Amino acid sequence: MTCPRCGAAMMAHTLDGHRDRPVNVDVCVPCQSFWFDAHETLQRTPGGTLALFRIIGEQTTRRQASHADVAKCPRCHGRLRLTHDMQRATRFTYLRCPNGHGRLMTFFDFLREKDFIRPLTPAQLEELRLNVQSVNCSGCGAPVEVARDSACGHCGAPLSMLDMQQAAALVRQLQKADVRGHHAVSSTLPLDLARARREVDHAFAGQPHEDWFRDIASDGLVEAGVRAVVRWLGRGGSHA
Repeated sequence: MTCPRCGAAMMAHTLDGHRDRPVNVDVCVPCQSFWFDAHETLQRTPGGTLALFRIIGEQTTRRQASHADVAKCPRCHGRLRLTHDMQRATRFTYLRCPNGHGRLMTFFDFLREKDFIRPLTPAQLEELRLNVQSVNCSGCGAPVEVARDSACGHCGAPLSMLDMQQAAALVRQLQKADVRGHHAVSSTLPLDLARARREVDHAFAGQPHEDWFRDIASDGLVEAGVRAVVRWLGRGGSHA
């Protein structure tokens, strides 16, 4: 499938779905987006959500410019409509098909929808300024000079990071699913996530981690957090 936003070829991924029904999701790496067909979000299991989490960590690159204002549905070619939505107290956006065929969502807004994103605290912002000069906005990809700014000057998004507590909640969901016999979950998954969280906490407590700040400088704060989790999941051999 061709990406409605940038025209690049999308990669198809098959995820676990409820009642053993596979869910297909298309991924665009250049503009960092997912295409979800209608009802795919409702059919996805916690294990499927973790699989998307891994994809974000493994496929994150600097987001390319796109043409969201002329994006068309890959199914019916209707003009996709910018849609503002809210999950709990978190606002996020996506492009939806006017005929209900699906929606196109950036990695960042997918994480927002799942409540995985939170703004930096003042102390974390000061520690960041000691280690990097600029970061790419996780929302739009524009550079942010951290010495003078705490939000993106282009899209207005505050400098934010991955919320490790919400990531831990996803692991608890996976464990419950495993108890019910739906999917096998690695026994090391909670430990792997705890190590990733400790890596991030240490970086913001004056104990810089080389991989962490390298990822921040090249990709962005949220992406660096996802990469930290995926690194530990890969070392532990965890799967979902």
